[in-house]
Amino acid sequence: MYDKILVPVDGSEGSWRALEQAVAIGEKFESNLIVVTVIQPYNNASLLSVPLDSKTINEGNSELEKVGDRVLQMAAERLLKYKSKVDYCVEVGHPSERILALAKKENASLIVIGSRGLSGIAEFFLGSVSSKVSQYADAPVLIVK
Repeated sequence: MYDKILVPVDGSEGSWRALEQAVAIGEKFESNLIVVTVIQPYNNASLLSVPLDSKTINEGNSELEKVGDRVLQMAAERLLKYKSKVDYCVEVGHPSERILALAKKENASLIVIGSRGLSGIAEFFLGSVSSKVSQYADAPVLIVK
């Protein structure tokens, strides 16, 4: 039923709970997991009032890539006993857009994503990643609180 389960992780407790749920579902259906972390690079079009030079931007992006790699290492440590195939990837860009694109590219049959727990007015204005993914995904989406 669920051949491929896509699980975005960002190092938050919510994303680790989502990974646990994906494992539970994946073990039942012998699913492959795709674990992704998305880094959003700095650029000059940011909301900062002080423009940054390209060296500073590149250094910041390099540090973000290291953080992304570390998050995937932490996920791999949690998945040492998982019996089916697990793929890991780092995507660069806007989180909801990259998650949706990867889900489509990989033909994911389920997306399991953590929620920040925002609701009502706050979620309306902030437009959480999990909300956007659930709204636009072709596959079913499980949002884990």
